[in-house]
Amino acid sequence: MYIFFKYLLSISRSTKRSILITVDFILLIGALWLSFSLRLENWYWPLGGFNNPIVFLVLIAPVFAVPIFAQFGLYRAIIRYLGMRATWSIVKAVTLYAVLWGVVVFLSGIQGVPRSVVLINAMVAVLAIGGSRMGARWLLRKTEDSLKVESDGIYIRASDQSRVVVYGAGAAGRQLAVGLGQSRECILLAFVDDNIELQGRDLMGVPILSRENLRTFVADQRIDDILLAIPSITRKQRSVIIEGLRPLNARIRTLPGLIEMARGKVDYRDLHDLDINDLLSREPAEPDEAMLQEQVSKATVMVTGAGGSIGSELCRQILRRKPKVLLLFESSEFALYTLHNELLDSIHYFTRQEHSSAEIEILPDIIPLLGSVSDENRVSDVIQTWKPSIIYHAAAVKHVPIVEQNIAECIKTNVLGTLVMAKVAAEQQVKRFILISTDKAVNPTNAMGASKRCCEMVLQALAEEQHPSFEPMWDGTPSSQIVLTTQFAIVRFGNVLGSSGSVVPHFRKQIAQGGPITLTHKDITRYFMTIPEAAQLVMQTGTMVGDLSQGIGGYRNQHAHNGADVYVLDMGDPVKIYDLACRMIEHSGFQIKDYNSLGGDIAIELVGLRPGEKLYEELLIGHNTQKTEHPRVMRAREKHLPWDELKPMLKTLQVAALNGDVMMIRAIFKNLVPEYIPDEKIADWVYKEQLKQL
Repeated sequence: MYIFFKYLLSISRSTKRSILITVDFILLIGALWLSFSLRLENWYWPLGGFNNPIVFLVLIAPVFAVPIFAQFGLYRAIIRYLGMRATWSIVKAVTLYAVLWGVVVFLSGIQGVPRSVVLINAMVAVLAIGGSRMGARWLLRKTEDSLKVESDGIYIRASDQSRVVVYGAGAAGRQLAVGLGQSRECILLAFVDDNIELQGRDLMGVPILSRENLRTFVADQRIDDILLAIPSITRKQRSVIIEGLRPLNARIRTLPGLIEMARGKVDYRDLHDLDINDLLSREPAEPDEAMLQEQVSKATVMVTGAGGSIGSELCRQILRRKPKVLLLFESSEFALYTLHNELLDSIHYFTRQEHSSAEIEILPDIIPLLGSVSDENRVSDVIQTWKPSIIYHAAAVKHVPIVEQNIAECIKTNVLGTLVMAKVAAEQQVKRFILISTDKAVNPTNAMGASKRCCEMVLQALAEEQHPSFEPMWDGTPSSQIVLTTQFAIVRFGNVLGSSGSVVPHFRKQIAQGGPITLTHKDITRYFMTIPEAAQLVMQTGTMVGDLSQGIGGYRNQHAHNGADVYVLDMGDPVKIYDLACRMIEHSGFQIKDYNSLGGDIAIELVGLRPGEKLYEELLIGHNTQKTEHPRVMRAREKHLPWDELKPMLKTLQVAALNGDVMMIRAIFKNLVPEYIPDEKIADWVYKEQLKQL
């Protein structure tokens, strides 16, 4: 039987159609013969046999039916994926055929055909045609599900199928269940819903359980996955549900898109583990869309570090608001190539969408530009050529251990790169310049944090100068004084979930490998936000920077303080990384292996703090904050050095970086950032190797 059905699956579409038409011929003739037999209450055979004209009416019935069936798409449908819509098409097609055949019978004037045979024939034919397809569908799917079937190079047995429960019996849950029905890799065993009216009933042939009954059901039925289909609830409500599912020892998964899966465009293998956004219990900070549109729509926008986690998301968010030109400035060729292709695909999508509307807008130009932010000539050429109205400066080296081991390169990119970008932006009178900073800049214990604090101080000092002058950077040529019209601002936020270097993808990889999860310290805590949230916050702050019509300083004069504004997101409570690791293990369907549970699956190993790493991070220097136009964004006033005092220290820092003088860099950091308390041990690779050679 399996070989026969596998053969049916492998033959050409035209051959399958011919077989189906032949079967329909036989079934329709049989349905008429059975209709006569049911009406006359005996096995019917017309008097005179084949010479009786009634036999002719029976034999020509398929001639009327097949064209009608073809018109209703009965020979285009894929049998093993038939659904309710296809079933309704069968009913309509068979009913129309039965009525037409009845009209022909009565117009022919042939005697001996009871009128009720027409109605009986309609019902029997529906059962025969519909039943044959449903039966074939069941047999084909049963064959695929229970026997060894090759699908995209993967062999699947019934014992290998994932046993799943869908959480949510609403519209999304039903769509998900329909999509799962197209997959051979899982079997749906139940729904779960908090609606008391639904509990205890059946949906699509499986029971709807309450949350209280789920624990027993998961254990008894050996459930592998719980699939979330509750898109309408808030993130906090979703977090409560997820926490309640943690002890069930089942993997919690979600979908990239329920609608796509319901349409068969997403396979079960596209189901992914719990979204990292679900690890945050607070609601996301929503931006003011009107303000974002006003800032970047039809403007020339430049993003440095465009290929990074924050930079690339900034580009995506900006592109959605239709800028005139989007400049992608990036030092990594591969990252730039990847992002550029992705954004071009988005442009093509916009083009297809707009072709369907009456008015087609001019699409943005996306310009990929290779270059380093510390290369003043390259930066100057780019900014002078396109004259962007706003620059988002996301370029930076940020991984704390790598920076500790390569301190001089950190200075070149972070500090000097920011100085170059700010200098050229001021010279070219760029309207707004937004620096992306980090919570590690507050009371830093590592070179990365200290370097970002220096970046902040550069903008803070420049912003209070009406006619700043710059020390010569590379060629020894003195810089001239300029009239400062550029509005500087700083955005400071915590860790970003899912970014390069984030603990979440690192932990997920370790879980996939069977553990252990490595953690530096059990008490380490961090603030977290999502990548889109961070990007939208950065854009939101750009709209809060002072209006040039208010004169130099903008909002700064309005609030009677000098320097670039520092904007901080209200990120809620910090997250304990150990608890985060535990949740990720349990959400993946595993048990934590520790002294209390030696039979667990994945252990958490503490490996000690890395060089420059803090147990906790802070977002503010002091507590002097003000509210802004956005309820989740604060504006901070923070002390800094005046520009004339900062310039010579930056020049000394530049010389130390070019010479690779790690001790001098650390000394300058301590003078620039008094809060900087580095580790006693120096981790820089070159410095340590040179010590060995002395």
